[in-house]
Amino acid sequence: MREGTCFFLIMPVRSTRVVSIAQTKKSGAMKLLADNVKVFYFAGEQPYVQIITGKDTKRRLSLCSWDSETEEPEYQGKGHDLLPVLSDYSELLDDRHLLSLASHMPDRTQVCEWQLVYSTAVHGSSLKTLYRNMAGLDGPVLLVVKDTQKKVFGAFSSDPFRVSKYCYGTGETFLFTFNPDFQAYKWSGENSYFVSGNMESLHLGGGGGEFGLWIDADLYRGSSFSCPTFHNAPLSTQTDFIIQDLEVWTVRN
Repeated sequence: MREGTCFFLIMPVRSTRVVSIAQTKKSGAMKLLADNVKVFYFAGEQPYVQIITGKDTKRRLSLCSWDSETEEPEYQGKGHDLLPVLSDYSELLDDRHLLSLASHMPDRTQVCEWQLVYSTAVHGSSLKTLYRNMAGLDGPVLLVVKDTQKKVFGAFSSDPFRVSKYCYGTGETFLFTFNPDFQAYKWSGENSYFVSGNMESLHLGGGGGEFGLWIDADLYRGSSFSCPTFHNAPLSTQTDFIIQDLEVWTVRN
């Protein structure tokens, strides 16, 4: 076998679990790996491993140093390692919010930094300004609203918000609320009314004459009704609400 190569022996244990054993030619030592670790290849004596910390969407790739003469390292990387990284301070999102949202976001956003593109605390209350700040963006966005009842909710959109005659977006788009506990409302498949907007209002979800989330031109009034796009419950305690703060975040490539 060539220097630095490896092989895997898969052995059944109690008929329901498998363990992996890796060997390098240099040391000739067999190493029992944790059952949440997969080795892809060796670079010299260092294995390039994938550490699985839960759901498949919560995967991380790490280059871990491994000395076959020492005890195997402890592998960590649970929830806090999966938090989206915010480049700016958020008035609305804390670690609890971010941890809940992370598991529902697409894999491609997991290792990206999130940049604040619009905030009522910074930019005032204008849908026109919100659209202008998003001009030229091509990545997904996260809209977060806090109403005067202190309820936090919003939407993840696969596309940045813009004025459009027709609906846009993909099935990655979803609504969410932290009222009273976190709940994400994914695409039902019933229609494709993900996002639409004009200078008077922004809409997410639709069908049957109601929007999952509707926000006016002054970013002051909003409403949330059950809609066929997401089969969501109203996101706030009241279907019509007053906005206290609003933020929009986008992925920084």
